[in-house]
Amino acid sequence: MQIKELTDEQVRTWTLEQKDEWWLKNVYRGDMPQLNLRSALTGMFLGGVLSLTNLYVGIKTGWTLGVGISSVILSFAMFKAISKLKIGKEMTILENNAMQSVATSAGYMTAPLISAIPAYMLVTGKVVSMWHTMIWIILLSILGVLYAFPLKKRFINEEQLPFPEGYAAGVVLQNLHADEGDSGKKSDGLFKAKILGYGAAVSALLETLRNENVMTALKVPFLSIPEYWDDFMYKFVTPTLWGTPLKSLTIRFETSIVMMATGGLMGIKTGVSLILGAFVNYFVLAPYLIHVGVIPEAKFKAITMWGLWFGAAMMTTSSLYSFFSKPQVFAEAFKNLFKAKKDKKVDVLQAIELPGIVSFIGIPIVGAIMVYLGHQWFDFGYFEGMLAIPLVFFFTLIAVTSTGLTSITPGGALGKLTQLTYSAVSKGNVSSNIMAAGITSEVSLNASNLLMDIKPGYMLGAKPRQQAVGHVLGIFAGALVAVPVYYMIFHGDLSLLTSEKLPMPGATIWRAVAEALTKGLSTLHPTAQVAAVVGAVLGIVLEVTNIRSKGKFPLSAMGLGLAFVLPFTDSIAMSTGAFLFWYFERRFKDRETTLHKVFVENSETLCAGVIAGGSIIGIILILLENVVFAK
Repeated sequence: MQIKELTDEQVRTWTLEQKDEWWLKNVYRGDMPQLNLRSALTGMFLGGVLSLTNLYVGIKTGWTLGVGISSVILSFAMFKAISKLKIGKEMTILENNAMQSVATSAGYMTAPLISAIPAYMLVTGKVVSMWHTMIWIILLSILGVLYAFPLKKRFINEEQLPFPEGYAAGVVLQNLHADEGDSGKKSDGLFKAKILGYGAAVSALLETLRNENVMTALKVPFLSIPEYWDDFMYKFVTPTLWGTPLKSLTIRFETSIVMMATGGLMGIKTGVSLILGAFVNYFVLAPYLIHVGVIPEAKFKAITMWGLWFGAAMMTTSSLYSFFSKPQVFAEAFKNLFKAKKDKKVDVLQAIELPGIVSFIGIPIVGAIMVYLGHQWFDFGYFEGMLAIPLVFFFTLIAVTSTGLTSITPGGALGKLTQLTYSAVSKGNVSSNIMAAGITSEVSLNASNLLMDIKPGYMLGAKPRQQAVGHVLGIFAGALVAVPVYYMIFHGDLSLLTSEKLPMPGATIWRAVAEALTKGLSTLHPTAQVAAVVGAVLGIVLEVTNIRSKGKFPLSAMGLGLAFVLPFTDSIAMSTGAFLFWYFERRFKDRETTLHKVFVENSETLCAGVIAGGSIIGIILILLENVVFAK
């Protein structure tokens, strides 16, 4: 059965009431099972586990990835197997969608763990209590849900914005649960599950084989492989640049394939930009500046504390220019927002939508709790906290519109705008700049990403109220898994944050921008000041060039800037992955071949499996090293 949708003409001309009535009659699936015990528990389990993939990738790159499609395929395969074993039955399409709501929410809520919270700890030198962190990010995420659902009525029901990634998830769900005999869609679903599983297994195996401590404990050290391929070279020669060994500059090639899969999701433009930036930074600038004494030592943390000013400035100006160069986003966000309804009618979806009173009461209550706790725990004033709550509304409108139209959530721009706002409101207060601004940034991003997940539910006829409950369940699942694991990873040692092992580029940028805005660039080394200015100008130039060439220019300012805050190891791995999947797309063009089906049609599924398997095992191995082997 095809997904039923309104025509463009109907979207433009029909009233909200007409659209809701049409949806209720033609799309809504009534009492089909959706959020029940098994879908909730499955979503909480898969979401909790998959939240670790976001945590791992976020620690490495500063980015977070959606876990929705991965969780959908996994749950489909699980219950398909259960059905074949005659010990249960398959999930309905709406049960799988409800499960996705839970799992996706668990994945998204990890973002503060790789940005504002570690940045605050680095600035203040204080380790935030695990319980404070858990409560804080739960409240941030719940506030995101409370902001998201009132906007759902406007942006999904009325405006019918596409939310491209959410739309793709809806199509995947429809294909997986298509009727038997419908073009073999069910076997296609199992094929995707196998690709996901094989990718995860290979990646997990490699992560295990490259851990010497684990292989020794298993009494099979002869099966281990080196962490880096260039270890073979260092047995014979130690190449240097201006007297600095390449491996001290992080110029290494690791045997893990997690970052390669991450690059496979980025695209060739970002991959090319990453490798170009990495070569300029680590082959030219860093070794020379170490040689002349500007960078004090040949360690990743020292190198990145200089390089981030060029990279952060470039990413900030490019994202802000891109953001403000599209006035239609603002126009769409605020169009008719405050227009009075001339003819108020009864809401035909009142019985299944999340009641507006929940957000009307919940936002000020949760907001007040956050303002109080922020003052007590993070030393920002009540005014700074109270300012964040209305700012969330403003930034969420913009973030949701951008996400709904393009699938791009302008996280970089919104984060810097909130920090800029607080640099004026709370001059000289670095911790306030990070944590109070973090409320605005994280809640707006959480709300827009959750609306991306609500879209497939709307397409498939799910009950919005049950999706809201699912999102809240996912928040607790993610917090109960990701936060304790996060604290076990760095076990209170702040020196590990932003180290080569835990680079935390997101936190590094938040900290650097906060310090620059509150202390001024005059406190930096003169070469870093020049780098910041050059990076800022180049970011705008690259963005203007991309806009004028309609995206055909081969370099991305975000990718180029990111290379200056990542180890060379990660940049080369991600650019290699981007190049490989670009090559596969051109090499395997025959749609009937297995190679095309695996590496082209299901490239996202394969990459998601590799990332999930390697990330989860990677987290487990870090914990074993910190807890078991450290004793």
